[in-house]
Amino acid sequence: MGWTSEDDAEHEQQVQREIARMQQRGQPLEVLKAPQGSKKLCTTFWGQAWCRNLEAYQHYEARLPRGRSYLRQRKVYDLKIQAGEVSAIIAGSRLYETRIIIQPLPPDQWQEIVSQSSGQMASMLDLLAGKLGDGLMHVLTDPEHGLFPKPKEIRFDCTCPDYADLCKHAAAVLYGVGVLLDEKPELLFTLRQVDQAELLSRASQSAANDLTGPDSGLEGADLSALFGIDLKP
Repeated sequence: MGWTSEDDAEHEQQVQREIARMQQRGQPLEVLKAPQGSKKLCTTFWGQAWCRNLEAYQHYEARLPRGRSYLRQRKVYDLKIQAGEVSAIIAGSRLYETRIIIQPLPPDQWQEIVSQSSGQMASMLDLLAGKLGDGLMHVLTDPEHGLFPKPKEIRFDCTCPDYADLCKHAAAVLYGVGVLLDEKPELLFTLRQVDQAELLSRASQSAANDLTGPDSGLEGADLSALFGIDLKP
């Protein structure tokens, strides 16, 4: 006997009953409102860059389309990005809990990013909006040495019966990260457990060193007091 539309309807009803029970227990599930139809899944620099990087991994290409479809159908609930972890509840044939564990960005890799960003960034707003020079954005999004995790740094855990390394539920969560980065790009730094303010601090310190050089006319001046910001190394 094959799968029928009646089976789909029954599973959908079952999922809705599970959601209602969870809500009655005080756990209001919030759906991740991803664009539907043919609209772009992500519209900002960081969301689009995350998805492009994700789709470059041949390990994942077989499962990504189904995960993207799940996300567009708004089956992803309570997606949360924390330090080293993404979690969500996915509405499949029942509700599944999905966790994605991501290793911290190696300290030496982060320091190299900070070093290469020195003097190239004027504000945190520019960083989060992706409004930086092409060279700096290449540093931040480089597939080997940038901020995005590589497959070997990612581990999946889902309560579904699919024993593949990447199930369609986890694939939906991966795409969901891109949608959430559209709204809160700073969460990428939280996920990789690095402080984006360090980039601006290094840029500010570089600018301060230039201003207090022997030819600046401000050598020896207290720039922290002058500009009202902390420029201590």
